[in-house]
Amino acid sequence: MRQRFRSGGLASWSVRRPVAVVMLALTVVVIGLFSLDRLAIDLLPHIIYPEVRVRILEPGVPARIMEDQITRQLEEQLAITEDAIAVQSTTSQGRSSVDLSFPYGTDIDIALRDASTRLDRAKRFLPETIDPPIIYKRDPSQIPVLELAISSTERESTQLRDWVDYQFSKWFLNLPGVASTEVGGGNVRELQIIVDQERLASLGLTFDDVRMALSEENREFPGGRILLGNRELSTRATGRIIDPQELGNLPLYPDANDSSKTPLRIRDVATIRDTHEDERLRVRLDGQPAIKLSIQKQPTANTVAVVDAVKQRLAWLKEQNIIPADIEIAPVSDQSIYVRHALRNASLAVFTGAMLAMLVVYLFLGDIRRTLIIGLSIPLAILITFVIMALGNLTLNIMTLGGLAVGVGMLVDNTIVMLENMTRHQKMGEASDQASINAASEITSAITASTTTNLAAILPFLFISGLIGLLFNELIATLSAAILASLAVALTLVPALGARTISQPTTTSGLSIRIDRLMSKLQVVYGNLVTRVMT
Repeated sequence: MRQRFRSGGLASWSVRRPVAVVMLALTVVVIGLFSLDRLAIDLLPHIIYPEVRVRILEPGVPARIMEDQITRQLEEQLAITEDAIAVQSTTSQGRSSVDLSFPYGTDIDIALRDASTRLDRAKRFLPETIDPPIIYKRDPSQIPVLELAISSTERESTQLRDWVDYQFSKWFLNLPGVASTEVGGGNVRELQIIVDQERLASLGLTFDDVRMALSEENREFPGGRILLGNRELSTRATGRIIDPQELGNLPLYPDANDSSKTPLRIRDVATIRDTHEDERLRVRLDGQPAIKLSIQKQPTANTVAVVDAVKQRLAWLKEQNIIPADIEIAPVSDQSIYVRHALRNASLAVFTGAMLAMLVVYLFLGDIRRTLIIGLSIPLAILITFVIMALGNLTLNIMTLGGLAVGVGMLVDNTIVMLENMTRHQKMGEASDQASINAASEITSAITASTTTNLAAILPFLFISGLIGLLFNELIATLSAAILASLAVALTLVPALGARTISQPTTTSGLSIRIDRLMSKLQVVYGNLVTRVMT
């Protein structure tokens, strides 16, 4: 007659079907490793502050004029942006900045679109001489993940800047995860046309005449198509100036209605200088003038993977001799270093906690096989947590790994309680499967209630608003996932393997005997204390 087991729920089912449980565990291992490989690695959780910023530049304009003509117009138009709770402006010479703040939890992309619409309306009231307005949301992911300093012992600063800007920086734009590259420092080439105002006025010319000559003569435009049998060729009129000295040969006509006279040349009324812009950012590498190249990653990209890809591309460029011998490149800022250190410390904390938990289990149970069951349950629960993190689009950062480090102790609580009770029933002489079912039926409701209590104490922290909530939400979510994973492992894998671990009489060591005596004394003391409290 088929033996009937006492009701043990999921744990009873796991005891009767150990092969299925092991196969499920192996499946979880594969999915967990796959999820771990897909998790992005970053220093902090992905945080987008609820702020939209607008920047307008007009070099050389005094701050008071910038405030009257630009800043006030921006404030009036942007202040009516939907859900905006604060408007803050800053005006300086040639620069106007307006910051919009929104409540935490606002969809910042929708707010950005609304603010862009308001900015388009404000453009009607702004001077035509301003640079194109810049509007963006405040995103910490825009901080460069890697900054390189490039110097040369043979090239001038202007030549080095052109090489970095037009050649070197382009090699990194097509790398996976790279959003943009930004070049700074050095001298940017600038052609200056210094007009002799007195000479210009004596000839009846104005600055607009010089400007029109430069814009009309220095350009290229299509010239149509030429049919040659079965072939069709596209033509263009080349008029773009290549040699800066050619600027001086551009014609100026004092009488716009009479072009028959010999025209004047720009060199007759102006001096042309091939120089550079004023240096606003000065970069030095080992005392030499240098250029800074900043690499920015995409918001969801892996910081470590992006930096590794950039370094691999840099090494490949050196191997292919694409980088000239006189160029020296050195990293001056690397965010992946901090990410790696944080992940290494958090991983060490998780590993140390797991090893100490296994040691304590071995000291109290005195059985290496049951200790290994605890050792298997910890990484399995962590892999289940990785699966939940991947489903929730979380990243590996100091917050999520901190949640795992805190949860390691909780990971073994349920498994230790289940395994210890199974060991106790087996030592009472019950059959292995029967002892496991009896132990599970006694403990299942208790550990489920304990897990629910822990979750009830943790989950309310998910409702914290503001910046603190954005920082700690992933920690709480990871910790909650780890607790649920530990419950699942305690009700499945631990009963299935514990039922196959039969207690056998063995010679106990002196350490085990002393631990047993200590525990017996503690039980007596605890029992007497409870009796006194109850009476």
